[in-house]
Amino acid sequence: MDNASRSERSRKAAIAAALVILTRDGPGGLTFDALSRESGISKGGLLHQFRTKADVLKALLAHQQEHYDSFANSFLSTKGGSLREPTLSSVIAVTRESTNQPHSVARAILAALVEDPTLLGEIRDRDSASVRKIKSEAEDDDIALVRLFAARGLAYTSLLGLSPLSDRQQERLFKVLLDETRWTSDDACEPKK
Repeated sequence: MDNASRSERSRKAAIAAALVILTRDGPGGLTFDALSRESGISKGGLLHQFRTKADVLKALLAHQQEHYDSFANSFLSTKGGSLREPTLSSVIAVTRESTNQPHSVARAILAALVEDPTLLGEIRDRDSASVRKIKSEAEDDDIALVRLFAARGLAYTSLLGLSPLSDRQQERLFKVLLDETRWTSDDACEPKK
């Protein structure tokens, strides 16, 4: 195996190990020693890949973005043509996906928040662009944003271990948020009789 292939394999193993550590031990547990133990890669080998912990977090955030972009593209290719608000639906579906992974890549955001919040600038910029696109597609901006941030609330309370909901209840609520027929502006704003 050539050096580039070996290096890429080590990098992927380190990212997978970092996600396990973040899930098990939280952001404070992500150290080079822990990463070395979990991945089976020497500390020197890790330092060859990542000079600093911030570099590990950047790699995790990039991995996360690639995963979610791929998931969103797949979602849109199968369902996007039938949706009134495809961007909103894909973001909600991606958010739901973040809660369904045993070692969610969304934990990279939490780790970056703890370690170095400036690492989240690119994510914040992408998110702002996504919100603008969601609003441009929305029949009602407010309803679209309520759906978006309700999905995120479900995801983050789950990832933080704070959700009182069962997995089944949470999945049911994600389905409600994805069901465009339940969110027309006339129906959503009318008080129930």
